[in-house]
Order: sequence, then structure tokens, then C-alpha cells
Amino acid sequence: MSAVLNSARGVAGAPYFTSVVTVVLLAVLLLAGGAAYPGFLSWQVMLNLLIDNAFLLVLAIGMGLVILSGGIDLSVGSVLALTTMVAAWLLNTAHWPPAVVIVAVLAMGALFGAAQGAIIHYFQLQPFIVTLAGMFLARGLCYLISIESITIDDPLFVAVSQVQVPVLGGFLSVGALVALALLAATIWVSRRTAFGRAVYAIGGNEQSALMMGLAVGRTRMLVYSFSGLCASLGGVLFAFYMLSGYGQHAQGTELDAIAAVVIGGTLLSGGYGYVAGALSGVLVLGTIQTLIAFDGTLSSWWTKIVIGALLFLFCVVQRLLSARVPS
Repeated sequence: MSAVLNSARGVAGAPYFTSVVTVVLLAVLLLAGGAAYPGFLSWQVMLNLLIDNAFLLVLAIGMGLVILSGGIDLSVGSVLALTTMVAAWLLNTAHWPPAVVIVAVLAMGALFGAAQGAIIHYFQLQPFIVTLAGMFLARGLCYLISIESITIDDPLFVAVSQVQVPVLGGFLSVGALVALALLAATIWVSRRTAFGRAVYAIGGNEQSALMMGLAVGRTRMLVYSFSGLCASLGGVLFAFYMLSGYGQHAQGTELDAIAAVVIGGTLLSGGYGYVAGALSGVLVLGTIQTLIAFDGTLSSWWTKIVIGALLFLFCVVQRLLSARVPS
């Protein structure tokens, strides 16, 4: 009996414990939904979780690397909105080709993120403050372009928004496929490359990383540049999804991305976690939203309430287990 108890304590103290809990929680939510609502567990409803949250998954992937490096990025939701506004203006007013517009806004996001990373590193400022300033700056720039919503009627954007890729009797959108491809690529980079190992090392102990000779400044700039790129890519996918640019798009989405990463098992203090956890975290949030939509009697604000409670719970569990995470 003592051996069984010791084994149970070992599993509960393992650093992957919260990731396992997230997967179990997702399964429980899905089973509960299937028992309560007919059709909840249909294949297309499951695929819709990816379709409706593709942009959030992309943001969470970028946020995951930032948090792994010991930082935070509060600007991603505003950069997403700015991307939709710039793309809509370039398409409708400047009449740029859509392919050029997509490349331009992705470059804009990457440069915005790199600038934040450089300021954080070279001026030794807190990421929270720098990215909070970036959040206000990007959101303000949206309203310099227009205070109204700009409809996107470009034929390529409209066509992409309507594409349905067959998947085992159901379908996925282009945005969902892009998000899954980015997830797979980022998992490989985080686990199989020197850059990925440097991100974990910096998040675990920056001073040790410096003594090991790692390029901390360059790595941090690349991490924030990647987060900005993901925010802009999320903006492109959101523009496909909504076919509009608007300064109020994605209000509070940066907090949803952080919640998805933490619920997915990444330590908020950095240094430990799985990029793949972003997917399970996003699916948990999406499942909660779908359960409330199927119920039909609950306010959408219940989504925020449940997510807040879960995030609080996961942060407490991480704090209790963090002392047992190997350095």
C-alpha cells in the first residue's frame, strides 16, 4: 500500500502532471457534453472547435514560447486587430495584391515583436510593462486607420474563407490547417533545435544561460518576434474568418492565449512546459464555449467565469508543484 501511495505522490509531483490533468479535463468536458446534449460529440462539432479557435491556437503557440522563455506578451490581441485593419485598408484603399498584403502584415507583426524583445533585453525592462505599452500602441494605431469596421471583399479572402477541406467525413477550414501545421513545426523547433533548447534554458535560469554562453539577447528577440508573427498570422486567419478589419476585434484575446498556455501545462514562471499543451488548452476553452452555446440558457459571460476559475486553479497547482520541477 505504501508503494502505491508513494507512486501516486510521485505522479502528482511530476512536472507533466498539469498537462495530464488538462487532457483528462478535456475528456470529462466532452463526455459530459455528449451525455447532456444530443449531437455534441458529432465529428463536425469536434472539428468546429478547431475551426472557430484557429486564430487563438496560433496566438497561444507564440505565447507559449514567450512564457517558456520567462516572459509575457500582452500585445498579441491588439496586434491581431491591427493586422486586420492594415490588411483591410491595403486591400480596399491601396488596392495591393492580397498575397503582398499577407506578406506585409506578417512582416509588420514580426518587426513589432522584435522591437519589443529588443527593448526588454537592452533596457532591462519588465516584459509586462513593455508589452502593455505595445498593446495600447497597436490598439491605438487601429483607430488612426479607421474608427469603423472595414469590410474585406477581396475575392481571394472571400474564397479562402469559404474553403472546406474534407477530413474523414467532416471538414476543416484553411485557418485550422494552418494552425495545426504551425503547431507541428513549433513543437519540432522547441524540442529538436538549439534555439528551442535556449528558450527553455533562459526561462529556467537566465543567469545560468548567460554563463553557458547562450545568446540570451538574440534568443529573446527571436521569441518576441515569433510571438508578433503569430499574432499577425492570427490576424490574417481572423480576417479570413470575419472578412473585416476592426479596431475592437480580439478584445482580451491576449488573456485567453495566456490562459490556454497555462491550462495546457506550461509554467507561468517559464522554463518548463510543452508547446503541444497550447492545443489542449485551446480545446478546453473552446469546449467550455460550446457547452454554454449548446445549453442556450446561460450568458456568454459564464465562459469567462469558468475560464477564470480554471486558470486560478491551475496557477495554484503549478505553484505547489514548481518546487519539484527539475532545474
